[in-house]
Amino acid sequence: MPRFFRDFGGRPTRAARALLAGTVLAAALFAGAGRAPAALPPVVNGQALPSLAPMLDHVTPTVVNIASKTRVAVRNPYFDDPIFRRFFGMPNTPQERVQQSLGSGVIVDADKGYVLTNNHVVAGADDISVTLTGGQTVKAKVLGTDPDTDLAVLQIPAGKLIALPIADSSKLRVGDFVVAIGEPFGLGQTVTSGIVSALGRSGLRGSGYQNFIQTDASINPGNSGGPLVNLRGELVGINSMIYTPSGGNVGIGFAIPSNLAVDVMRQLVATGEVKRGVLGVEAQNVTPQLANLLALKDTKGAVVTRVRAGTPAELAGLKPGDVIVSLDGKPVAGEQDLHNIEGLTAPGATVSVGLLRDGKPLAISTALKASEVRVLKGETLDKRLAGIQFAEVGDDLRRQGIGGVSVTRIDENSRAFASGLRNGDVIVAVNRRDLAGEADFRQLVGAHPRQLMLTLLRGEEAYYLLLQ
Repeated sequence: MPRFFRDFGGRPTRAARALLAGTVLAAALFAGAGRAPAALPPVVNGQALPSLAPMLDHVTPTVVNIASKTRVAVRNPYFDDPIFRRFFGMPNTPQERVQQSLGSGVIVDADKGYVLTNNHVVAGADDISVTLTGGQTVKAKVLGTDPDTDLAVLQIPAGKLIALPIADSSKLRVGDFVVAIGEPFGLGQTVTSGIVSALGRSGLRGSGYQNFIQTDASINPGNSGGPLVNLRGELVGINSMIYTPSGGNVGIGFAIPSNLAVDVMRQLVATGEVKRGVLGVEAQNVTPQLANLLALKDTKGAVVTRVRAGTPAELAGLKPGDVIVSLDGKPVAGEQDLHNIEGLTAPGATVSVGLLRDGKPLAISTALKASEVRVLKGETLDKRLAGIQFAEVGDDLRRQGIGGVSVTRIDENSRAFASGLRNGDVIVAVNRRDLAGEADFRQLVGAHPRQLMLTLLRGEEAYYLLLQ
């Protein structure tokens, strides 16, 4: 080797080593490729170069843009005084402002016009418009919503619609390639790609029952409700939320698995509501103090604090102080895990409850009971609430310390609707008195106060609504 390719110690210099490596690599390429300097990438679906475009040609016509409008009552303190209204000529109608929301959805049944999206995209909306890929805009009807899983089913007029095939999301694996489609920031249909980063994510704030697919495919405002698809162009999830400490996308997005979405959709279409399995216990996380008290080796599990009467838990012999460590073969690390597994298991399903009693392992088998939602009709309490159905708030809100009742159905011709009350609103106080549950609501409203001022939660905002 010439001298200038060696260092002072007689060893080849860095330049010499790099040149030698390049020569060997080039020789290997020429030797393996024959006359061609390098081989082309492998053929994928008949294309000379890898591309997602052929798959997207079939998928994008199934993705829709959803625009909703919600009229929100605005409370003016002077508006409550009839003398002030008469003196200044203020109209005797509630003041309101219009909130607009944008999201995405996916057509899952072309013949019936069913569209899957997120509940938070359409919650409480008075007017919902769906724009198809070709630019046609149609009105949508809400068939049902499920705030606990953040899912909603809409129906649009059928006719030349294209539905997206649905895959079995239980077959997803970490590392599978996925594509997210939606209309972020109102820019128009946008496609982003990534992989499945994790499966079965839970313990996130803002959702009742959690079994999310985590992906690094970019999900941004406006993507909510759009599809997450595999490389075969099949629905594997409904894009729902992102983790963002800064407000922007940081590569941590979450989608609701297609199996869960389809199960919720079937129940909403059939009955307008979702019934879930109930074990019948109240529980809390095992703290280090409880672990010492109960002679436990670690703090994993959910300790039973109450067993409700007449429930599967009582019939199976569960007791306060039992520590549930598994349910239906799935590990229970804490109360959130128990809540998720219980709520995502079909009513009537027989499950094995793995627990520790006095520090000793025990397995109990029982069948989950269907959840019961007590419906309360407004006209039975006060004529101002005629045409409304209420139900006690779900576990997800109670776990956040929020009590009260939610509006599950409202007649658009009712007095309350004209005043601004909407389906999905959560009433947390009556005449500034907080509600612990349905019993408080029944008592306060049933007293027929002259003025009925409701404190509402709608999304992440609170409002006053006056009914006279």
